[in-house]
Amino acid sequence: MKPIVSIIMGSTSDLPVMEKAAALLNEMQIPFEMNALSAHRTPAEVEKFAREAAGRGLKVIIAGAGMAAALPGVIAANTTLPVIGIPIKGSTLDGVDALYSIIQMPPGIPVATVAINGAMNAAILAVQMLSLADEELAKKFAAYKEGLKNKIVKANQDLKEVKYEYKVN
Repeated sequence: MKPIVSIIMGSTSDLPVMEKAAALLNEMQIPFEMNALSAHRTPAEVEKFAREAAGRGLKVIIAGAGMAAALPGVIAANTTLPVIGIPIKGSTLDGVDALYSIIQMPPGIPVATVAINGAMNAAILAVQMLSLADEELAKKFAAYKEGLKNKIVKANQDLKEVKYEYKVN
């Protein structure tokens, strides 16, 4: 099946984070592709990817990057598709540098940004966007959200069944 979502990461070292987005897209049965492209090391390839993305049938791009995190912004500058940025936690500033880099886009070049290492929420946002034009996906996503609620309801019920004693010394 032809991918409609692209997951792009600045380096394969980002894969442990980005796999969470892939897992949700798999669960929702949304065809996707996954590639590593660097805004700094492969800038021509990033621009080519972004310019050709819509023509290839992609609908949403999820881009994760750490440190200077230029990747989501460079992609957004070169496509009309929605771009969701994931700041990746680095070793020096715990991902805050990447977060600031991604959210501080100039007017006209928006990047929807999720939390540091928030690949799951990036995939959820992509599913929500795609659901606007796909009634079957919207129903599947509503069931997913109901499942999240049911997990919490069950966990809360399980807590009520456990007796805790508070001791004062």
